[in-house]
Amino acid sequence: MILYLDTSALAKKYIQEQDSDRVIAWMDEADLVGTAILTRAEMAATLTRAVKASRLPQEGVDKTLDVFRTDWRHFQRVVIDELLVARADSFACMFGLRGYDSIHLASGVTWQEAIQLPVTFVTFDTELRDAARRAGLQILPE
Repeated sequence: MILYLDTSALAKKYIQEQDSDRVIAWMDEADLVGTAILTRAEMAATLTRAVKASRLPQEGVDKTLDVFRTDWRHFQRVVIDELLVARADSFACMFGLRGYDSIHLASGVTWQEAIQLPVTFVTFDTELRDAARRAGLQILPE
């Protein structure tokens, strides 16, 4: 199985919350795990904001960021270029997605085309999950 995780799905590996166990199990089963290159910045922001929301203790954020940054080199990273952004533009209009959600969807579709193997798109956002299905990706959770 080849997984593409949006930022909110990947965050569940680093912040214990609902569905964290499922995401970790899917990642453990996967042959490849990928995400967009922008996810690195989004994860740093997500982890830092988790402290403000009391979902992660202050003393844990630095350690968690270190773990994430170490893991980062093991993820397949989809580079964002002009063609991918143009596709995201189209997806934003076609599916009514927010900007970064359309970037994630375009990244998943572009990666699937590049490797010519099915990619399973992991997101917990209902609109993005529906759009990913309509764009031809397998999805988790179903």
